[in-house]
Amino acid sequence: MPRLKPLLLLTLLLPLAAWAEPDFFVDSDWLSEHKSDPNLVILEVRYYPHRYYTVGHIPGAVQVQRFRDLGDNFGNPLMRFPSREAFQKTLRRWGVNDDSLIVLYDDANTALLSRLYYLLALYGYDMSRVKVLAGGAVEWSAFEEMSKAPVHPKPGKVTLKPANPSMYVEWTDVYDDVVSRRDPNIVLVDARPHDMYTGAVVKHAVRGGHIPGAINVVSLDGTSAQHWKSDKELRELYAPVDLNKTIYVYCHDGFRMSLAWMQLKYLGAKDVRLYNGGWSHWGNALSLPVVEGEAPLSGDYEL
Repeated sequence: MPRLKPLLLLTLLLPLAAWAEPDFFVDSDWLSEHKSDPNLVILEVRYYPHRYYTVGHIPGAVQVQRFRDLGDNFGNPLMRFPSREAFQKTLRRWGVNDDSLIVLYDDANTALLSRLYYLLALYGYDMSRVKVLAGGAVEWSAFEEMSKAPVHPKPGKVTLKPANPSMYVEWTDVYDDVVSRRDPNIVLVDARPHDMYTGAVVKHAVRGGHIPGAINVVSLDGTSAQHWKSDKELRELYAPVDLNKTIYVYCHDGFRMSLAWMQLKYLGAKDVRLYNGGWSHWGNALSLPVVEGEAPLSGDYEL
């Protein structure tokens, strides 16, 4: 029996329109067909990085260590954005050039690779040359062999641009625009799990709850089985967010908010900015205000 394409097989098993397929998604057959492209660079971001070696990776894939490689290693908090110089050095170590065709994959419903996707966009890489492997490591391993041999590419020569200031905000912007002035043209989105938003669960910071004025949209709720959900489901998920306004997004460590950035941009939002530092910064800055519970505002902040 001939091998069915992964996406075709899943289409037979799942309801129609089970996930959205933006044009940056590719499947394992596409990747197999492009393996001989001399400009191809495959980057793997796993939740547990040791599985690059123990479980294996797509042959030729370079390991991305999600904390060491995608944050400010000497910043506070750790997952502030790396500098242009640091990120450029990392990309070169992975063999990336200005004309590289980059394929990203993970094992976490695209939440991990989204941080890498966002950083490439932040520093001006040609995003038409960046693809996302639908189904990630899980789907590839169901149809293709994995390798446990580390990959050491020839150093690349990519040159990045300065960070795009329209793609991020600092805590001072959030405090001024949302907490203080309550600018009606700005929506603040907390992309974390709901129990962390309410404060029922305290993780990744010494305090629980959310930034006053934030609404909770759990970005990972827009994914399932290593795919994005349908356009209809994504629009329902983000229905509380006015896509015509400026949208600030945060999470705890920079991955879920990057996924929200990708999803919102796909849905047509023009101005989406990530809070550099997120809850790992705000929740640990004891002088900054926090709201607990289901509502965006409560107590003194309702007045």
